[in-house]
Amino acid sequence: MSAVEYILMSERAVTKFEFTNIVCKSLDKEFSDFEYCFLKSVNRSYKYMSLKVKVYKLPITEIKVQYALLKRANGYKPFLYNITFDACEFLRSPNNPVTKIAVTMVKKHSNMNHTCPFDHDLIVEKLDANYVSNILSRLPFPNGDYAIYSTWFAYDIPRADVNIYLKATD
Repeated sequence: MSAVEYILMSERAVTKFEFTNIVCKSLDKEFSDFEYCFLKSVNRSYKYMSLKVKVYKLPITEIKVQYALLKRANGYKPFLYNITFDACEFLRSPNNPVTKIAVTMVKKHSNMNHTCPFDHDLIVEKLDANYVSNILSRLPFPNGDYAIYSTWFAYDIPRADVNIYLKATD
């Protein structure tokens, strides 16, 4: 059993995560733009995020993603990870356990669950905080405010930034 499988199958839940904000920004509006990007709070215990990227130049055959985990302490400071990976290659052959956890969180709620090329708009629909908590709560996160900053590249040109903000509590 791999480390990722152990983490995902572990019964022990320590930390609860809650979305606090999401900020999406197109860096090249001729290539793509966000149709929507929002958090929705249905009630006190159910909150989800959704986003849709309209892509104007299809198909996309080269995608890279840079993401960093930051913790808030007098501003957001680097915390553990700053990873850049080739998304097309990763989807063909997942090889990084941290990225595998991140992709596992999004895959069920997204149409970005196949290898390149992408010949459609990109959607993450109703990714709920409880689902994220079930996966991330098995990792040893101290309580606090976190951010996941990501930059999405197509053909080595930055096309979009997506920043997700979370709060970790016991």
